[in-house]
Amino acid sequence: MLYLHIPFCKQKCSYCNFHFSTSLTFKDEMLGAMKKEIFLRKDELQSKTLKSLYFGGGTPSILKVDELNALIDEVLKYFAFDPDIEITLEANPDDLDAQFLKGLSQSPVNRLSIGTQSFFDEDLKLMNRAHNAGQAEDSIKRAQDFGFENISIDLIYGSPTSDFEIWKENLNKTIEFQVPHISSYALTVEPKTALNQWIQQRKVAAPIEAEQHAEFSYMVDFLKDHGFDHYEISNFGKPGFHSQHNSAYWKSKEYLGIGPSAHSFNGWNERSWNIANNLRYIDALNQNTLAKESEILTEKEQFNEMMMIGLRTMWGVDLQQMEGKFSDIIQEEFQKNIAPKLETGILIIENGHLKIPEKHWFLADGIASDLFIL
Repeated sequence: MLYLHIPFCKQKCSYCNFHFSTSLTFKDEMLGAMKKEIFLRKDELQSKTLKSLYFGGGTPSILKVDELNALIDEVLKYFAFDPDIEITLEANPDDLDAQFLKGLSQSPVNRLSIGTQSFFDEDLKLMNRAHNAGQAEDSIKRAQDFGFENISIDLIYGSPTSDFEIWKENLNKTIEFQVPHISSYALTVEPKTALNQWIQQRKVAAPIEAEQHAEFSYMVDFLKDHGFDHYEISNFGKPGFHSQHNSAYWKSKEYLGIGPSAHSFNGWNERSWNIANNLRYIDALNQNTLAKESEILTEKEQFNEMMMIGLRTMWGVDLQQMEGKFSDIIQEEFQKNIAPKLETGILIIENGHLKIPEKHWFLADGIASDLFIL
């Protein structure tokens, strides 16, 4: 699995703390550096056949189709594509005009992840999104008209500009547009963001967790009633439309991340991450070096990560896999920690997998952290 991080955006969303720049001054140099990194790290993936290629960011749709194709061509110099490869482009609605979509439809990209967030202008203004409600709707219809069937949209719930009725209407529209995949997240307040500052200054009300929980619960039932699989806390897909890229993360498979701030994982015990600084990233690659750090995960860290990731999904944690991976000391403490949660039903064992019942998924991160071994 290969991830390409495109670190550019038109403007900064009020809630976002990801790495990107709103200046395209060094775009060409960045793309050249990313191609260099692909070459330098081509042997880090054990498999030379990719099942997923993902353009994330940032806003990858800020690039021209020719630039995206050039990156794909570079990847193809060193990797083969599985016949069923999923090639995803994250895109903002305002970028998906007819000219861009026409070119994209003739490229290898076969999946779009559209940053819709909401179909209501008041929400979008609070989030400082570059698109409006009309563009949110039109972009989906237009993408479908150009032959894109594998479409995911992002939706944010629990905004102080929204309410339960608005949230229900957002979900109704996803069904109306026949979108086969939805990634939906509660609005969170991250440090060093405009949203956090507005809340501190009392210009905006803080999200209310009880309201977010209610909207999450409604979404789960609503989407399941309309044929979606709830396969990870924040992700819902029709059968055949689960994200191959995200599923690989949750199943702890190896992945290689290219671009500033991108992360990589060898599928077992080593993680690395690139520097989150565009110019330093470019300078390093110009000298044929990698501006990255890495760490070897301890047995406890591997265990904790398995809990955190696995318990967020419908698959849960494979107990048989655990037996061959962790020491007796880890296993004993694990059994001791899960016992009271199994008694109360917060955890269950089903077909050899440890799971959190779906009704408790909203609290999954806290439940998983209770099992961490420190």
